[in-house]
Amino acid sequence: MGTVFGGLGLFLLAINMMTDGLKLAAGPSLKGLLSNWSNTPLKGVFAGCLMTALVQSSSAVTVASLGFVNAGLISMYQAFGIIYGANVGTTMTGWLVALVGFKISIQAFAWPMIGLGMVFRLLKPQGRLAAVGLALVGFGLFFVGIDLLRSSFEGVVQAFDISKLTATGISGIATFLLVGVFLTILTQSSSASIALTITAASSGLIGLYAAGAMVIGANIGTTSTALIASIGATANAKRVAAAQVVFNGLTAIVALIILPILFFIIESLTVFLSIDASPAISLAIFHTLFNILGVLLIFPQNERLANFMKSKFRSVDEIASQPKYLDKTIAQTPDLAVQALLMEIQSISERVFIMFRSLLPPNKIDLFKCEKDVSVLRQLSSEVSRFVVSIERSSLNEETISALAKIMRVQQYFISCTAAIGQFAHLNVRREKLELPELEREYQAYLAYILDLFSKCQDIEFCGSEEFEGSYEELQLEYDAVKANLVLNATQKKISVTQMSETIDCLNHLLLSAQQWHKAFRRIHVLHMNGDTLGNSVNEQLVE
Repeated sequence: MGTVFGGLGLFLLAINMMTDGLKLAAGPSLKGLLSNWSNTPLKGVFAGCLMTALVQSSSAVTVASLGFVNAGLISMYQAFGIIYGANVGTTMTGWLVALVGFKISIQAFAWPMIGLGMVFRLLKPQGRLAAVGLALVGFGLFFVGIDLLRSSFEGVVQAFDISKLTATGISGIATFLLVGVFLTILTQSSSASIALTITAASSGLIGLYAAGAMVIGANIGTTSTALIASIGATANAKRVAAAQVVFNGLTAIVALIILPILFFIIESLTVFLSIDASPAISLAIFHTLFNILGVLLIFPQNERLANFMKSKFRSVDEIASQPKYLDKTIAQTPDLAVQALLMEIQSISERVFIMFRSLLPPNKIDLFKCEKDVSVLRQLSSEVSRFVVSIERSSLNEETISALAKIMRVQQYFISCTAAIGQFAHLNVRREKLELPELEREYQAYLAYILDLFSKCQDIEFCGSEEFEGSYEELQLEYDAVKANLVLNATQKKISVTQMSETIDCLNHLLLSAQQWHKAFRRIHVLHMNGDTLGNSVNEQLVE
């Protein structure tokens, strides 16, 4: 039992290492390559089929796809095509067994991959080469983990005598189906299960229909790898794993229903082509045929399946990143849409303000939460941009077009402001507290001053006042004074140069966030002033 848990732990560690390595290594070239391979579902099917045929492991391709989705290199929709193709590509194993025997061991690649990955890490501990090394080690450990799980259950599989199963009819088919599922889960390899099935059928231990049921069961059992890999993964990765379960499950149901028809087609095909209809060849054809049939059945429903999966496994971040005031019906009426957008960007500004306030004393900075907040705000801003593009263009006048352009600029200001606040949080955590208490108080006072400006801007009328412009100018003057004081004290060796540099870096990002905030609210005020004649009645409609 300890070996089982160890193998499972190694397997999950490998998934995390692969994902982290891919995230770090992924430059525009890798992302572009993956996107080009699978930028349409049909391309994804061919890519998945080819990759699986080459590496002889649908599990490896599936897990790699989950890793790519986890790392944000490909989308959920792109991964669906790869999953479909992997099911077709894995049928190559049956042909290898039928034609040349089962002599290929993918685990032979594992140790060289781990060794090569560590060489990359040692040659260059930082940078893309090191990240590639981490990903390679992850891939290698993935195979080692699978091998460890397989060896843990080796005794169980060897002791399992298929010939003792004598059930016939529907109950017999169901029994052998479960045997196929069971063996694949135990060995964590549909290839091994199918090899065992073909060998048993060729030896006359089981009939052709029973062997067919076991092959279908192997297709179902192989989804366990993706389900394990999706533990702790992103919502999209979980959706991809669930899509594989749905796809393999539906394919299995259809194959079971038409099992006699499929074998009749195979028998007719072998006679027509004058092929030796041995059990091994018949099962290889059967495996290929029902997987292709599954792709043909599910592919036209790909978009529907994707939309269904999109509604499942929704993370807290995804729920938080959904707009409050925007929907498709409002997009058909430009005037309503502009007012809804104004309310949405004000809602975004409130979130930015709350995030900034949570990073200041007496609160303790939580970088993990900060990164999640930044990610949510980025996603929400993207939703605003998509909504602007979706607005009905036929009835737009110049005034509305101008308002939409301003809203897009405001949204960009908030993205920049959010990014600057995120950078400030990371820098402020690492910053050494200033040795001179009066200097530290000046720095903290500056933080409080910015927070006060952010707070006052929630009142739109304030953003059109002279006090608003005066507050911003005073903020810049205060920045210059605090910075000059830091430089002076560092020159006099009253504080260290490191303390000075780190604190000035924090100040720079704070000033940048305030600049973006100022630009955003100056335009928000203009938008409100221009929309006053329409705004009151429309706002009432939206609130209702």
